[in-house]
Amino acid sequence: MNKNIVSITLEKKFLLIPIWNGARMTRIDLSIDGQNVREFEAELATTKEQISFWSFLDITAFQGMEAILKLDGATEEGISMIVQANEIPGADAFYSESLRPQFHFSQMLGWNNDPNGMVYYDGEWHLYFQHNPYGWKWGNMHWGHATSTDLVHWKQLPIAIYNKQYGDWAFSGSAVVDENNTAGWQIGDEKVIVASWTSTGRGECIAYSNDRGRTFTEYEGNPVVQHTGRDPKIIWYQPGEHWVMAVYDESEETGRSIAFYTSEDMKNWEFQSKLKDYYECAEIFELPVDGDTSNTRWVAFAADARYAIGQFDGKVFLPEHDGKHQVHHGGYYASQLFNNSPDGRKIQIGWAQIEMPNMPFNQTFSFPHSLTLRTTGEGIRMFAEPVKEIQKLHQKRHFTENINLTEGQLANLDVSGELFDIRARFEINNATTIGINIGGEQIIYNVQENQLNGAEMKPVNGEISVQILVDRPMMEIIGNNGRVFLTISRRQRDKVSIISAFAEGGQARLISLEANELRSIW
Repeated sequence: MNKNIVSITLEKKFLLIPIWNGARMTRIDLSIDGQNVREFEAELATTKEQISFWSFLDITAFQGMEAILKLDGATEEGISMIVQANEIPGADAFYSESLRPQFHFSQMLGWNNDPNGMVYYDGEWHLYFQHNPYGWKWGNMHWGHATSTDLVHWKQLPIAIYNKQYGDWAFSGSAVVDENNTAGWQIGDEKVIVASWTSTGRGECIAYSNDRGRTFTEYEGNPVVQHTGRDPKIIWYQPGEHWVMAVYDESEETGRSIAFYTSEDMKNWEFQSKLKDYYECAEIFELPVDGDTSNTRWVAFAADARYAIGQFDGKVFLPEHDGKHQVHHGGYYASQLFNNSPDGRKIQIGWAQIEMPNMPFNQTFSFPHSLTLRTTGEGIRMFAEPVKEIQKLHQKRHFTENINLTEGQLANLDVSGELFDIRARFEINNATTIGINIGGEQIIYNVQENQLNGAEMKPVNGEISVQILVDRPMMEIIGNNGRVFLTISRRQRDKVSIISAFAEGGQARLISLEANELRSIW
């Protein structure tokens, strides 16, 4: 047999793959009875000294089977290091790494980008996500899977959707609960969770789960939509009692758009309309204005999270204003809302583009945040605030209030840790700069420019408020109760012993400063 082709009996949980970041890609194919069951590529190490981390292929579904492993271009030593095991090397160090987010979910190993398939069902929040389990960089797009019962603590589960074949990747999409069994796939007492995603070799595809979203069966009629586009978001439109698919589309006639399709069974879809000037990862949802359920608006946005407010009749979205508004800034992209959230909550998670050098994992996700529409002096705007469940992680609280701040007068809190939920309110007065210093890293409000760390934000009645979530590699800065939401990397990544509020160029009053030390979710 060719030295790059190995015959093996699959006997253990995992096939271990030694990864060397920066190595030449090796094509890896696993076939059973002449049928390829897993196809991907990886930066395969060629010596033990080169190993950056061990990736793994879950082979529990193929226990006892004879398989052929083909590795194009691999060295004999590289092939010899691919072994079966019931444990993952280095697993005892997972979640304690120096750059591991401690209260933001991140995958055990490999790469993530877009959140996918976000849906709530019977006490569980499901977060599926774009995932390369075999490398630190983008590639090999699968649907990873994690669940939570409280939006704070997450458990990673086995991969939910694999690519169909090499080059036919499982790109982004969404998931819904088919409460009324419109597709006819329910076989037991559990409601069916239906996932939709872009198969890069076929088009928009559908799969369904009768086991609470753990495994999926592909619909035999895939693809259900074929076009030049990707990333289907499906919602149930109650007034019309039909499904809506909002999906990125591009053409010479209309350019980049969100295309809207409708269906009664998620199998047969009819094109309805397009909303121009939106690019990938479409989203659409309805929110009450100022909490008034008799006065609602629809919101549409795409991957950059710049949004429009308007009306939607289940087929056509009509914006009420020119251009787009913005709440998210910084390294935040391709967000999605949970479908089927209880109590009408609209909860969003985005891809936090935070690089993790020299780690066995890369990138992470935002902390979940609740979306609301509120009336402002500029009109109706969307606000994003961390979900109230953050309080589950609060430990020791530090607090001070009512302090006049000048060039020489700070307000200090003595703290100890690296994870914080910090909240502050300021009366601006005649200061030109107001800020929070977190162990040497400053969060700045420029009074003259009306900017919070570069994001436009006007005072409200002469005051501003700031909430800062501090994790090991990152921070999220929320201004004026969610009017702006910034996602940034931390430059100072050491433990923090002092948090200070300050003012420059004049006097300001610190109304209150609170710092809550947080516990890890791991």
